[in-house]
Amino acid sequence: MFLPPNSIIASGPVIIEDGKVLLNKEIKESGITPWFFPGGEVESFDINLEEACKREAREEVGIDVEIIKPLDTLLHKKSDGSVVILVHYLANRIGEIKKGENIAEVAWYDINNLPDDCAPNVKEIIKRYIKNK
Repeated sequence: MFLPPNSIIASGPVIIEDGKVLLNKEIKESGITPWFFPGGEVESFDINLEEACKREAREEVGIDVEIIKPLDTLLHKKSDGSVVILVHYLANRIGEIKKGENIAEVAWYDINNLPDDCAPNVKEIIKRYIKNK
């Protein structure tokens, strides 16, 4: 498979506790992002996607995670033609949340009442999670 230039693979945990999902907003050059699952670009292909997921959780919300199972992988085509491959893992949190350096906000949201400004992949993965529960 050929990926267009500037395409990325992102990996991250979906952490749900007591019917609430952990989401964060990142500080980017372009401003504050919508609500996302913790996670981000796979920076090294010397580690597997699960390890990338664990690294992102440590960087963004200061926790370790225990991977429970893979969830759906989603593809998002950007306006410039590049592709973002979003790899999601259902995971358990280990430790207390500590906001990472480039994180503007961290919050728990009811899975049945997500914020309006969350990323489309968050809404889609949570919808599938509820359906398959």
